[in-house]
Amino acid sequence: MFSIFRIFFGLGCLSFGGPAAHIGYFRTAFVEKLKWLSEKEYAQLVALSQFLPGPASSQVGFALSYKKGGLGGALAAFLGFTLPSVVLMLALAIVAQQINDSSYFQNVVHGLKLLAVVVVADATWGMFKNFCTSKLTTFLCFITAASLLLAPSVSTQLYVLVFSALIGGFYLSSSTIASKQESRSNKLISSLFPLAIFGFLLLVLPLFSLNAKFSVFNDFFQAGSLVFGGGHVALPLLQNIVGEQLSQNSFLTGYAAAQAVPGPMFSFATYLGYELLPSSPFAGALLATVAIFLPGFLLILAAMPHWQTLSNNTKLAGVMNGVNASVVGLLLSALYTPISTSAIHSPVDIVFILALLFLFKTVKLPIGWIVCMVLLSSYVAIVT
Repeated sequence: MFSIFRIFFGLGCLSFGGPAAHIGYFRTAFVEKLKWLSEKEYAQLVALSQFLPGPASSQVGFALSYKKGGLGGALAAFLGFTLPSVVLMLALAIVAQQINDSSYFQNVVHGLKLLAVVVVADATWGMFKNFCTSKLTTFLCFITAASLLLAPSVSTQLYVLVFSALIGGFYLSSSTIASKQESRSNKLISSLFPLAIFGFLLLVLPLFSLNAKFSVFNDFFQAGSLVFGGGHVALPLLQNIVGEQLSQNSFLTGYAAAQAVPGPMFSFATYLGYELLPSSPFAGALLATVAIFLPGFLLILAAMPHWQTLSNNTKLAGVMNGVNASVVGLLLSALYTPISTSAIHSPVDIVFILALLFLFKTVKLPIGWIVCMVLLSSYVAIVT
């Protein structure tokens, strides 16, 4: 478990750019380098995370670590990947007013967004080569990206995934080797227990909302239960939760910082929890953080046994082929918005992206060194 924690802690310190970028970092680490799972198995976990509410990239890390080291490994992965961003967001909450107008802070945010463009582009291209190998899978990728670009919403995402699954089921079936499965009774028990906890908390927590700490936990648990795809999608929901308890300026400062720090964007909840419970700010930060991640992890524990059955069923292999192609389209649309649209503002930004791409793909410079270069260039831009 410690080795899993160590690997994910390293990723948590270096994974900038939001959920789509994290999927790229995970693919490089666990498919290409460590070979914990195949490209196909990885894509299936990504597809599962897209179907369920919760933090998409954290769910992928949780799921692949669960396959590697059981529940203990999954919890170690979550702690390792989330801890750096939680510590940074907690520090930000303490000194928020001092850095809000910092030019260096704004430049760092901008530089890391440009790096995210490179990481997501690389992940999209790598998965496209593996899963869009025919005219039909390429079409499913295109129609997914086009749909989300023209009508971006959670419902559009679900519609195109279901459409791709249906098309794949009819036209993309292929033979697979079924792996050894647990007994049906064991699967049912392992699925019902986390699902029962999820349902119990969803129904019971609102009854205790008059208590400030229970209220914070309930609000963020509800948010984690309703958000599909990742932190960017959570912004309007979290803004409604905060309401007038937090100034608009303070809220946006925290959101900008969540994009600047590595790790999951759901760690924004740490900052909000600290601000929303001034009588016990550290308890508020902890409660909000646990509450927003918990629903997604409970649901993925409930769904994984059955998802594995589906993915190894020869009759439903085509469904997975269709969904995998659609997931590439999801990444492609994310590459444009919000990643590129929020990062690229001038020709200089494009030149910077090309330079980062050269260092990342041709020179093979480790991502940690590239992050250091981005931080240094942000400082140089200020002093010059």
